[in-house]
Amino acid sequence: MNNRAGSFLWNLGQFSTLAPTSRTVRLYPLGVYRPKIVYSNRNPRHLLLNNFDNRMQSSIRFLFQDALIFKPGDDDFQTKGICTVTALSVNRLLCPRRQPSKESPVFDNGLKKINFYHEASSKGVLTKETKPTPVTCGKLSQECTSLSDVLDTFSKAPAFPSSNYFSAMWTIAKRMSDDQKCFEKQLMFNHPAFTQLCEHMMREAKIMYYDQLLFSLHAIVKLGIPQNTLLVQTLLRVVQERINECDEKCLSVLSTVLEAMEPCKNVDVLRAGLRMLVDQQVWKIEHVFTLQTVMRSIGKDTPIVLKRKLEMKALRELDRFSVLNSQRMFGALAAMDHRSVTLLNECSKVVIGNIHGCPFKVLFSILQSCRDLQYRNLDLFNGIADYVATTFDIWKLKQVLFLLILFENLAFRHTGLMDLFMKKIVDEPDFLNMKNIVSILHVYSSLNHLHRCQAREFLEIMASALTGYLHHISSENLLNAVYSFCLMNHFPLASVNQLLQKDMLSELLESDNKERNVHRLHVLAACLALDGVPCHKAIDLALPSPPPVRLRPNAKVAEGLGSLLGKGYFSEDVQLPHNYRIDFEIRMDSNRSQVLPLSDVNVVTSTDVQRVAVLCVPRSAYCLDLTHPRGFLAMKMRHLKVMGFHVILVNNWEVEKLEMKDTVTFLKSEIYSTEALPIADVNFQSSC
Repeated sequence: MNNRAGSFLWNLGQFSTLAPTSRTVRLYPLGVYRPKIVYSNRNPRHLLLNNFDNRMQSSIRFLFQDALIFKPGDDDFQTKGICTVTALSVNRLLCPRRQPSKESPVFDNGLKKINFYHEASSKGVLTKETKPTPVTCGKLSQECTSLSDVLDTFSKAPAFPSSNYFSAMWTIAKRMSDDQKCFEKQLMFNHPAFTQLCEHMMREAKIMYYDQLLFSLHAIVKLGIPQNTLLVQTLLRVVQERINECDEKCLSVLSTVLEAMEPCKNVDVLRAGLRMLVDQQVWKIEHVFTLQTVMRSIGKDTPIVLKRKLEMKALRELDRFSVLNSQRMFGALAAMDHRSVTLLNECSKVVIGNIHGCPFKVLFSILQSCRDLQYRNLDLFNGIADYVATTFDIWKLKQVLFLLILFENLAFRHTGLMDLFMKKIVDEPDFLNMKNIVSILHVYSSLNHLHRCQAREFLEIMASALTGYLHHISSENLLNAVYSFCLMNHFPLASVNQLLQKDMLSELLESDNKERNVHRLHVLAACLALDGVPCHKAIDLALPSPPPVRLRPNAKVAEGLGSLLGKGYFSEDVQLPHNYRIDFEIRMDSNRSQVLPLSDVNVVTSTDVQRVAVLCVPRSAYCLDLTHPRGFLAMKMRHLKVMGFHVILVNNWEVEKLEMKDTVTFLKSEIYSTEALPIADVNFQSSC
């Protein structure tokens, strides 16, 4: 009997230490199967986070620059340089890392089971009550229709964890239009419970599950809460401290969060930690989606060793790639600035085979990534362009123009699509505005494309549309438009005269792009002098000389000409009027059967001499098919012909592959050939 009484008194003493009379202490993990507890003369809304003992708090100094702090009772943000906030020092009993049992019994040596889950009445007497239904993100997003509704629910009865409220608000915001979302966000910032929710989130950051923490940070960033607020910076620091808890799911969420954030000290540190984590776990990643998300977020300055690891991991998973994975791989490689030709080639095959039904956003992203990576795949571009041309009627003209601009950046010319777009412009000129006019002229002039049957009508419509904006267009845009017309050998009188006004020229010569503007004005002057424009204003303001550019003639071509012709029969790097330079000049008789020594040319009459210009051309001077000259090369060939030259094009990359004897044979066939090279597809003169 004494043993039983002693055991009971010992258990009673243990209970007394766990539940002191001065206050009610919760013996269960926070927020998990939590019963309702009523406190006398205290507000239960602040119980969760604000009534911890002072011994459980520590002061942590965060080095945040210009951090915005949500001040209770104020709708605005306050800015401080370095601020000290109070964070919770939570023991393992309070940290919900593991799921607790519904009961926490204590046995008195088999006599009786004591249940601690009771409610304290106003007199401090414990009574049993049914546990409340927990608040979840899914339930909130279904029951609430606005961000303010979620905050109202929080203000009535705050529940752990606060991440559910932020996640629910982001889920609701995604269903809204842009205008409604902007309005709701403003109401959210002005809501009286918003500041309290932010404070709860900061205090709970160290004790909630790591995936909940990351989902909260993602929702907060997407909701537009400023990145330099104390809330966001606190969460970033906690994510850094607990990064070792990151599994594959968390790795995907963390990568998504970092991709959406602007660079700052805490983001940079966290991204560095992510790289270290990925470097350790790259071979353990099981899902292709997670792998691509990581590739998009680690940054372009990632060490090349890690980039190659990710590339090798992606190549290993190629058999598991879905169509969506193949489409996303272009953007993933572009985001980390790693050009993996093998991976891009394999993904291109999948994209081409599943091109039908591909939305515009995906096509645009693929081409944009190809441009950023300088990846040129003629089959891929033809597949995309053929698909758009086949389904041309379902696309908006603006969408097609965006694709054409990207194709021009990639030097790709698809005649079928460009002809369809040109015909559509002729049929619907109302589509043209100032920005579209400049872009369309740039695309067609750069790629040197004009449909033979509609070229004049197209150019006249474009010139007429440009004339309507002459009083609103900037000097830079006007110069760009006129320069494009020059490349296409078309000279609208109104636009040219407007550009040659003294105030326009002065503005162009004083801009930040002075060097480029001077070059284009010299091109305009050369066109007005050489292309036979019957009426135009002279350029009254003397143009500064363009910076001297000396050519470096191909050494192999020079050696081949020396072997074929001998010294004294050709000249290198020849300066011509109108700021043109040619790599080599040869002088021949009128039948192009004999090369004349440079010392004897003066004896022969000018009508009996044929000047030959040899141009060593890089790949960039051609369209992607490597047979069609781009705009500037076509114009230069046109002007050289006007100056009396016969033009020979020598492709640098082809000559480098040849042996010297083959180089000599090639040059001989070109120099003594009687066939003239085509200058361009179309050469039109405008009438004034």
